[in-house]
Amino acid sequence: MPLFIGPVFTREIVTTPRRPRLYVARAAYVAGLLVLVCTAWLLLAGTQVIRNVGDMARFGAMLFQILSPLQLALALFFSALLAASAVTQEKDKRTLVLLLLTNLSNSELVLGKLLASMLGVLVLLAAALPLFMLTTLLGGVSFAQIARVFGATLAAALVAGSIGSLLALWREKTFQTLALTVLALVFWLALGEAVSLGVLGTEWFGVPTETWAAAISPWQSVLMATRPLVASQNALPLVGNAVNAFLVLAGLLTVVLNGIAIWRVRIWNPSREVRPRTAEAEEAESIWGMTEESAAAARRLTARDVHSSGGRARQVWDNPILWREMATWAYGRKVLAIRIGYLVLVGLAAAALYLGLHSESGLSTLSAALLLVPLFVLSLVLINAQAVTAVTTERDIKALDLLLVTDLSAREFVFGKLGGALYNTKEMVLLPLALCVYLWFAGAVGTENLVYLVGGLLVMVAFAAVLGLHSGMSYGNSRTAIGVSLGTVFFLFIGIATCMRMMIAFSGSFHVQIQPFLAFMLGGGVGLYAALGSRNPSVAIGIASVLAPIATFWAITSFLLQYTLSVFLVTAFTYGFATAAMLVPALSEFDPAKGRTSGGEE
Repeated sequence: MPLFIGPVFTREIVTTPRRPRLYVARAAYVAGLLVLVCTAWLLLAGTQVIRNVGDMARFGAMLFQILSPLQLALALFFSALLAASAVTQEKDKRTLVLLLLTNLSNSELVLGKLLASMLGVLVLLAAALPLFMLTTLLGGVSFAQIARVFGATLAAALVAGSIGSLLALWREKTFQTLALTVLALVFWLALGEAVSLGVLGTEWFGVPTETWAAAISPWQSVLMATRPLVASQNALPLVGNAVNAFLVLAGLLTVVLNGIAIWRVRIWNPSREVRPRTAEAEEAESIWGMTEESAAAARRLTARDVHSSGGRARQVWDNPILWREMATWAYGRKVLAIRIGYLVLVGLAAAALYLGLHSESGLSTLSAALLLVPLFVLSLVLINAQAVTAVTTERDIKALDLLLVTDLSAREFVFGKLGGALYNTKEMVLLPLALCVYLWFAGAVGTENLVYLVGGLLVMVAFAAVLGLHSGMSYGNSRTAIGVSLGTVFFLFIGIATCMRMMIAFSGSFHVQIQPFLAFMLGGGVGLYAALGSRNPSVAIGIASVLAPIATFWAITSFLLQYTLSVFLVTAFTYGFATAAMLVPALSEFDPAKGRTSGGEE
């Protein structure tokens, strides 16, 4: 074992095989990919005639082009999420300070935590490799293509994990870490897409811009890796093809990001929050999000207000939870950086939308969706992250224990946290709605479709926020709660995108595609119930878990057939019901003594 990795990773690699969830996750991942392969085959056999070996080879190539981007998305998301949450959990529970007190070197601490958190992702990639190798038996895929895809995926995962680890070691608040990590990944992917769309022109230094995009973006790199290698016109100096260039770039980014983390880890930590303070300052900051200086100012202001006619004290609202979420810097002042980053992305999307609508050819509905849907998904992920961390952070700093000696009701706590989460992410709620209104104003969508867009977005915003609150209250372990909450949102949209990709690739009559997707829907229902109802089982959550995959499949087919009213009605009813199924138990069964709904033991 290399000395620079150290005992943190050594402990993880020794103890991980003892946990049953490693084997469950590995089996579930490979089984999910196998179900996807079988579904694709049933779609092909049910809608098209297979005449010769060439048809089989085309099927193999198309299947490979579906599986590879899917695996990349999973690796990027979970590498960043697990690396960030591994450090934030240590910070929230104040155990990172204990690690800093040991004789661990900076490199052992940073690289050990990074590789330990990514061990699950690396195991899943290794488990999926034999399945990808089997696609070569169909034809249309070579071992070299598989090697390039896995190399690019592994390199991208290391960069994503390094970003999450660096930001977690730097920032003090969990929401700041998660939001900045997601924004950094989105900026990275958006840069590659902008280059691919021709921002730099058709060529740059004599090399096509699509080659530069593949050298910059993991998404474009994997897409290029799935195609046969053409070494003539797309070559880059020194490194050769674009995939090799991406591997070099990803390696440099990994070294630089971890180098910064190793250099600054003991400068950033322990943070100001865990340095010695007075007992009054500790109480004020943990409860109301106040610093020591603001607490002292509040005490002076209160004293002057009591003993003289001058000054004005801040009045707490009838719901103190909501007041604390909305009227104080409960999540730190650095949330402004998150808002600025999000505004930049909205500005880029709005500019692209404007240029597309005013171009000579105009902007099609599909092109507008490709521009806005990623922004909408990002908004829902950030809303969900804010909602789940609003509960997990309180539990980790032991602030929920104070509810034992208060008269706060479940309604005040739940709606206070929910209202605070929506208020703190108001830009993520309002700006996507504003872009929808702009589409209507520009004539790209009609009034009817505008109503469907706005209504559907509001339903999904409520679902994402309540899902975060539900996960935070159901799981006693913060890392598990965050992973389940964000993972559910991620799998929902990645599942929808994969289904749509398969339906379009193996086009045919949509009404005959329901049978191949039955296993897909069954697996989705089981997974959704495991995430939402395993800790707090209820009939309503069971119905919502079974209904959601079926209704989502119906909505996808209706969208592809341009039945917009059906899409809206099915989406609003299904996810509105799921939101109510999670919200009602939170109001009726919340246990303030434990900070969760009944049954939420870890």
